Amino acid sequence: MEQPPPERMIALAIQAHPDDVDLSCGGTVAKLVRDGHEVHYLSATSGNKGSHDRAMTAERLTEIREREQEEAARRLGVTSCRFLRHTDGAPEVNLSFRGEVCRVIREVRANAILSFDPWRPYQMHPDHRAIGITALDAVIAARDHMFFPEQLRDGIDISRVHEVYLFGAAEPDFWVDITETIEQKIFAATAHASQIRDDLERRAKRQRARAREIGQPHGMEYAEAFKKLHLN
Repeated sequence: MEQPPPERMIALAIQAHPDDVDLSCGGTVAKLVRDGHEVHYLSATSGNKGSHDRAMTAERLTEIREREQEEAARRLGVTSCRFLRHTDGAPEVNLSFRGEVCRVIREVRANAILSFDPWRPYQMHPDHRAIGITALDAVIAARDHMFFPEQLRDGIDISRVHEVYLFGAAEPDFWVDITETIEQKIFAATAHASQIRDDLERRAKRQRARAREIGQPHGMEYAEAFKKLHLN
């Protein structure tokens, strides 16, 4: 199967939990879609432990959060949402997990990746660290036919990623102007109702303030920041 032309981005956003990408770089996702590119989401977990409700069950929360993610993705124009359904808090950097992520990169024919910066100093969340490392390991595996060769059947072929955008980076070097999509980002974030514990307008003001803080030093009203990696 042929890779898409390099000028057309097929981006796979790899996150630990539903809402990670929407909150971190939903404005960029919306901008990519507006510019005619294609974006897919891959969630390692369904966030099935992300609740302070003592009556909530992991099974019910899985359904809720996956439904919320699908709605948020719809609001941003995302092409597909995939869930690996690992237990929240359990992902580890290992060969099996790398293979799962590699397979999705190949299935969607991604040529760009968005994910966590795994080298961010003092990154406390184990899922964020594990997904960031695994996403990068899977990028290398996905491009070579002798890694996970059993995946290369039924129309699935290698996929070469040319650009990686790491969000939450301690030392960003690439900024995306989201002035035209900041409100779309905020709207998408409200789909994650199970995770919202404060007033929506107060939350939106914080989101705008943070995007303004990132953008203004670079001549943008609102922006999101990344560490950008180029691969041959």
